[in-house]
Amino acid sequence: MTEPWTDDPVRVGLVGAGPWARAMHARMLAAGPETVLSSVWARRPEAAAEVAARYGARAAASFDELLEGCEAVAFAVPPAVQAELAVRAARAGRALLLEKPLGPDLTAARAVADAVAESGAVSQLVLSKRYHPATRDFLARAGRLTVTGARSCYLHGAFLGGDQATAWRLEHGALLDLGPHLLDLLDLAVGPITSVRGAGDPRRWTELTCEHEGGATSQASLSGAVRLPRARTRVELYGEREELVYDTADIDHEECWPVLRREFATAVRTGRASDIDARRGLRLQELLEQALR
Repeated sequence: MTEPWTDDPVRVGLVGAGPWARAMHARMLAAGPETVLSSVWARRPEAAAEVAARYGARAAASFDELLEGCEAVAFAVPPAVQAELAVRAARAGRALLLEKPLGPDLTAARAVADAVAESGAVSQLVLSKRYHPATRDFLARAGRLTVTGARSCYLHGAFLGGDQATAWRLEHGALLDLGPHLLDLLDLAVGPITSVRGAGDPRRWTELTCEHEGGATSQASLSGAVRLPRARTRVELYGEREELVYDTADIDHEECWPVLRREFATAVRTGRASDIDARRGLRLQELLEQALR
């Protein structure tokens, strides 16, 4: 049972007012009690005003104004926009709730991680699946196995149309959007990834082959452009003992958000980030860069 939150809520400014900002970020941050949505800023003032009004927050006229009225900044914008603004927020001493990938490329991601390290800012990644109890149970059980090989996939049809078919996703495809989730899980469940080889078209279907410390090999299939009844995320671990399978088909992602909110607020109040931080984001971006090469 979660202990009652007794500290002051963290005042969080939200950058972005698009579909993901509305569906998750604003709703999660405003739900409290660990956080309060203090303000919203977006390139479209009318969109920012609409989101802010729904949750009793203020629509900031500029990014600088947003920074002045918050302790932490949550980003729900394309990677290139996040990378630029996150550096400014870190240098201003604000805590950062970051989406993945950190940036559109490794150079931009490294700039974010460097700014966080130099400023001492607390950072945390919205690797949503990592906050679900089922994921944490899977990773704990995987840590007790010796894995010989693994197969995984993250597949859906959101890029075929609808709110998630955004410009940056259509340009870069599933590798940058879905790849961080699988690479993160494989890196933890199988063992640190030493090399990644990619094949295919990220805008249609990508196959990754990963080599791990200890000699294990894993594969990952990624696509956001296949028609399925529902999104499919699955990791299968194989070895000399039993098979271990992680499948999100039966999990409720709504269980992730209270955990994410509590852990981010705790990190801000204590000044100690978890391991799901900008350094982790940079590690994943380095693996993405290998796959792209």
